[in-house]
Amino acid sequence: MQPVNFRNLFLCLFVAVSASSNAQNKLPQLGKNSVHDIVDAMTPEEKASLVVGTGLRMAGNNAPVIGDADGRVPGAAGNTFSIERFNIPGSVLADGPAGVRIDPFQKGDSSKSYYATAFPVGTLLASSWDTTLIKKVGAAFGNEIREYGIDVILGPGMNIHRNPLNGRNFEYYSEDPVVTGYMASAMVQGIQSNGVGTSIKHFAANNQETKRGVINAIISERALREIYLRGFEIAVKNAQPWTVMSSYNKINGTYTSQSKDLLTDILRSEWGFKGIVMTDWYGGRDAIAQMKAGNDLIEPGGKNKTQAIVDAVKNGTLDILDLNKNVERILNYLLKTPSFQHYKYSNEPDLKAHAAISRNAATESMVLLKNEHDVLPLKKAARLALFGNGSYETIMGGTGSGEVNTAYAVSINQGLLKAGFKVLDNLKEVYTAYIQQDKAAHPKKPGLTVGAPHVTPEYKIDADLIAKSADEADFAIFTISRNAGEGTDRKIAADFNLSDTEKVVIENIASAFHVKGKRLIVVLNIGGAIETASWRNNADAILLAWQPGLEAGNAVADLLGGIVNPSGKLATTFPVKYEDDPSAKNFPGYGGKSDEVVYEEGIYVGYRYYNSFGVKPAFPFGYGLSYTTFSYSNLKLSSPGFSRAIKAMVTITNTGNVPGKEVVQLYLSAPQGKLDKPSEELKAFAKTALLKPGTSQTITFTLSSKDLASFNTTQSAWIADAGNYVVKIGASSQDIKQSKSFTLPKEMIVEKVNRALVPQAPINELKIADAKLRR
Repeated sequence: MQPVNFRNLFLCLFVAVSASSNAQNKLPQLGKNSVHDIVDAMTPEEKASLVVGTGLRMAGNNAPVIGDADGRVPGAAGNTFSIERFNIPGSVLADGPAGVRIDPFQKGDSSKSYYATAFPVGTLLASSWDTTLIKKVGAAFGNEIREYGIDVILGPGMNIHRNPLNGRNFEYYSEDPVVTGYMASAMVQGIQSNGVGTSIKHFAANNQETKRGVINAIISERALREIYLRGFEIAVKNAQPWTVMSSYNKINGTYTSQSKDLLTDILRSEWGFKGIVMTDWYGGRDAIAQMKAGNDLIEPGGKNKTQAIVDAVKNGTLDILDLNKNVERILNYLLKTPSFQHYKYSNEPDLKAHAAISRNAATESMVLLKNEHDVLPLKKAARLALFGNGSYETIMGGTGSGEVNTAYAVSINQGLLKAGFKVLDNLKEVYTAYIQQDKAAHPKKPGLTVGAPHVTPEYKIDADLIAKSADEADFAIFTISRNAGEGTDRKIAADFNLSDTEKVVIENIASAFHVKGKRLIVVLNIGGAIETASWRNNADAILLAWQPGLEAGNAVADLLGGIVNPSGKLATTFPVKYEDDPSAKNFPGYGGKSDEVVYEEGIYVGYRYYNSFGVKPAFPFGYGLSYTTFSYSNLKLSSPGFSRAIKAMVTITNTGNVPGKEVVQLYLSAPQGKLDKPSEELKAFAKTALLKPGTSQTITFTLSSKDLASFNTTQSAWIADAGNYVVKIGASSQDIKQSKSFTLPKEMIVEKVNRALVPQAPINELKIADAKLRR
């Protein structure tokens, strides 16, 4: 046996290690070499791992997944893989639209909290009609995203309020795509100003939770283009979100995450989207089809998806060039992330400052629906009797991925007490005992709530206690609360409509207080529209607080006490009864096929239907009261005829006695040409500055050719018909203050687009001509 020559062995090992190191050093590195070079150097397995998430961490199993973002943000919704040899980092994705949703305590350490700010829900923010305000909220939100080590927040939600029973309407902005698009643009711009990303969702037509994973939404090309895609188009073109999340549902027979029409032809080719598309969690069915369609990232991912993609590349069913495009887009996304930049996040965002921003946003957005006899604002000396579970357990936001773990939540009772009002103690004792008993019987489960959340049934307070309270208090406040969330839709009975107990209680309170000449104020702490017509005469004032975030009670007190003058307006219609909604007959799908829903109302969604067909709502789109009054005057158009654009200028004057803000809405009536058209459509809006009594502000709007156009399916084009157009400036969709006309001398083809998302069969859509009810 020859003796071992350790010197030679060492030299061999040194040469081998050096060779390996040199080879490693010669590999292209993200940030130093082109993305194309890196993709060329990657194996199919590495490429597949990059387009598939790291898998879902199940409760009780928080061990890091090999190759993920190190499990550094417990409670985050998902991650992408890292590949160290190319300097490719993993990235962190977290819920949700109303605030960062991560674990409030991490890794068994109860000494350090990771709470976040619950901002007002999307429906409330949209009621502000104030894009500057929303951008400010987004900037605060984005700071928390960055300081908690997150790269992308999974929001904002942008789906249309097609039907009031959608369980996630609270996350979404409006029934109107213009409001939706510009609100989302402002939120995206605010968040992304922090160097973190957004994921606008759910693209597209995810307008119900019932059977959301399989439902086939049958929608005409025109309704898609004008209603369900238009808001996304505005947000993409104005704000360029880093990511878009495809939805669970099918559109006209194809899962959205598998639709090349939607994700490539429309989103990228037509709108110029630059970022990546990811699935909703477990969305779609076919990983290969998703890659081909342009859905770059499959979340939460799993080994089976990765292997399916590798196998498809090897057997030729997935072109490597298609996969390369997906990988390149993900690498370009990663270059922008804090993870790639090795940002040293603090885990200490300024929650106090952000709470103040949340409170301000809530006060600027709440809607005063009724104020007879100038009941509001209340004087501080007023003695208040607070009724309703929601007065003591105020709901700050919905459940599911939109839920936020906060350090506190201010109830209406707490907010009024803090503001200096006198509140009857005996009612608090009764209600809190009842609520605590119900909570003990229905303990909240840890983690994500998917499905109908438990809401404590309204307490049936004794009539004698109501009468006693009427003797002791100056005013009654009754809070009606609702909650909903991911995975289930709302119901008509005891949800959209009041419960039997609520009906009795509100009548008893009104009777007891009115007989003594005292007033009842109703606060609506809700996430979506409810029925109001049957009981609103019992109330002297109604404040729509929506779900206002963690500073809920303080914000309500600011408005009830007159610290802030209400300036919110409805971004969604409140119907007189559920059956009045144009989609009520087919929501969430009652056809021959149980997994289909046909959008038979077509473009007539929300106010487009109510105004065009003469159906009176309880409260119309765009409606909201103030503690002051405003006049509209001097509407001028820049030209009597349209060329490339036209300006409309109008003067708003505060004619009341207190400072206030007014939301100014521009609607446009188009000539009836080849297409059936709504009586008017919102095209622009603005909110004035805080106007002192007697002062004025001139608002200028600019209309483009796209604002005049409707989508002509036959020609696959946006076309503006020749004829007379009427500019209507209003305080709501049914309160038009000023109008002027201009003409378009000849038909204008504004934009030719791809023929895409074609229904598999004709749709019998609602038309004004058929109803013969056009005003």
